[in-house]
Amino acid sequence: MRDIKGYIISLFDAELIPTGLKTALFVGTLLFLINHGAALLRREMNQERWVSVVLTYVMPYLVSVYGQYSYRRKISNHSARSGKH
Repeated sequence: MRDIKGYIISLFDAELIPTGLKTALFVGTLLFLINHGAALLRREMNQERWVSVVLTYVMPYLVSVYGQYSYRRKISNHSARSGKH
């Protein structure tokens, strides 16, 4: 439970946000074009598709921050075990 709480807090960590946003913008845009580009050009975007677009950008952000959070915890745990700070 502590890990989940720490991860949720890390979603708003000023050190992790920039990389998360860059990842979300890059990966999300690629996925948007792959999954919805044709529908956008055909003007077939509906509410359901726009909800999917939001998730298309949110998921890469969540994964990026999780990766950063996990790496930070791993380094912290390693430093604590070796006696370094």
